[in-house]
Amino acid sequence: MHGLMSEEKELRAIIRIAGTDCDGEQKLTFGLCKIRGVSFSFANALAKVAGLPPDMKTGELTDEDVEKLEKILRDPAGFNIPAWLTNRRNDPSTGTTSQIVGSEIDIAVRSDLERMRRTNSWKGIRHSLGLKVRGQHTKTTGRTGKTVGVSKKALREAAAAAEKK
Repeated sequence: MHGLMSEEKELRAIIRIAGTDCDGEQKLTFGLCKIRGVSFSFANALAKVAGLPPDMKTGELTDEDVEKLEKILRDPAGFNIPAWLTNRRNDPSTGTTSQIVGSEIDIAVRSDLERMRRTNSWKGIRHSLGLKVRGQHTKTTGRTGKTVGVSKKALREAAAAAEKK
């Protein structure tokens, strides 16, 4: 009986991959999707390139498997993952294609917005003014702190004032 216990893989409840805690109970592809910047398609490609079954539990990963996944995450092009699966193609500052995850996403977005503001592009101007950027209407939507519509109280007061005259 003891021999059977040693053959079973130990299932860890939480596993840390690329600075993110992933649930050990989930399948590998869904567990990898918890990493910010990793889509389901990219998670499938990660599992395939690493030689891991996508339906295995995330908690069954060994430390070597985690290192292999992080290595592939850092350099997806080196492991023949197609560029169209990555989330940072033709980076404006470096010109390279890469996969960014975690807090790197916030840094990249902030630098992109700063570049748009510095070049005075239309999107940069709209961002700096806090307005809609992608051509949406602004007359009635996107209001913050203002009420939309007509106040009934104001109408009653106007009608009462008209009657007194």
